[in-house]
Amino acid sequence: PPHPRKSVRAMADNKAPPKDVIRILVSTDNHLGYLEKDPIRGEDSFRTFEEIFRIAKAAKVDLVLLGGDLFHENKPSRSTFFKAGEILRKHCLGDDPVHFEIVSDQSINFPDTACVNYENPNYNISLPIFSIHGNHDDPMGMGSFSALDLLGQHNLVNYFGKAHNINDIKLFPILMHKGSTKLALYGLGSVREERLHRTFQSKKVQWVRPLEDKDSYFNLFVLHQNRLRRNAFYKNSISESMLPAFLDFVVWGHEHECLIDPVESVQKRYFVTQPGSSIATSLSQGETVPKHVGILEIKGDQYRMIKKKLQTVRPFKMQDVVLSELNLDEEDVEEYLQAKVEEIIESVKKELGFEPEEDEEEDEDR
Repeated sequence: PPHPRKSVRAMADNKAPPKDVIRILVSTDNHLGYLEKDPIRGEDSFRTFEEIFRIAKAAKVDLVLLGGDLFHENKPSRSTFFKAGEILRKHCLGDDPVHFEIVSDQSINFPDTACVNYENPNYNISLPIFSIHGNHDDPMGMGSFSALDLLGQHNLVNYFGKAHNINDIKLFPILMHKGSTKLALYGLGSVREERLHRTFQSKKVQWVRPLEDKDSYFNLFVLHQNRLRRNAFYKNSISESMLPAFLDFVVWGHEHECLIDPVESVQKRYFVTQPGSSIATSLSQGETVPKHVGILEIKGDQYRMIKKKLQTVRPFKMQDVVLSELNLDEEDVEEYLQAKVEEIIESVKKELGFEPEEDEEEDEDR
């Protein structure tokens, strides 16, 4: 059925007063430390993560929202953890004021730190980061801690959305006010698909709404699960139709294909953006799509998504070759495939604006 309360509209191009607009940079699946020992690709994840924060600072966003899998390994190496902390300190500490306030019970939102990091008097935070965990950096072991817990204890990240009892989940929103705009931010870190599916089916996922003026809030939800766009129910994914109708906007992490442009959910209840990963970690067609982050602007019940293409991502191309259709001799196959790879590399060079290389014979003549 249609949204029972309000119709969320895309924000017009005319600029609303900045004091009433909440600007959020959204990014997911950064996979810091991926192939960190590779002499060529080892710095790729960090280079793009740095670019993401340069975009955030240039756009003067109010906060950064990360949708899980900040780290590639559940126990990131000391080198990866050091580099991540270095980037976060560089871009998140400072004297610039934070222009929104949190009015919900922070001891519930952030049970381990009891308050949002920018309100800690011992730290100067100019760019708050809010993050859930993914399936790569989920809590485990004694005490059920994750790498994000460590970043949270060092006041670099506001870690939220950890379900302590996955058989009975209660989601409390982080309530933010900026001028006349009110935002209710819900988050749920990665849970094994079959168990979360069973919890939804058992109606054991409870969404806590604001006690006052609940209809005046823009309801944003970030999760990290397999995405299923159809109405069908499969145990290894979460269907869009399983989420409640009062939501206005969903940031869907875990899926690596970049589908940053918001689309209506299958039942037209809310809008969904799938930022995708900021680094390719698998040989799949979805990883070849150009990678972006988004700047989500919210004013009242309106939103606008401004997509920003990432420039530091290593190019990744994929083509299918059906040898049975080429009628090649066996000894010619390798030569053909090598020429095909060279052709793809040259096409990438042209896209990136590289000058074509001159033949060696021409160089010798000169």
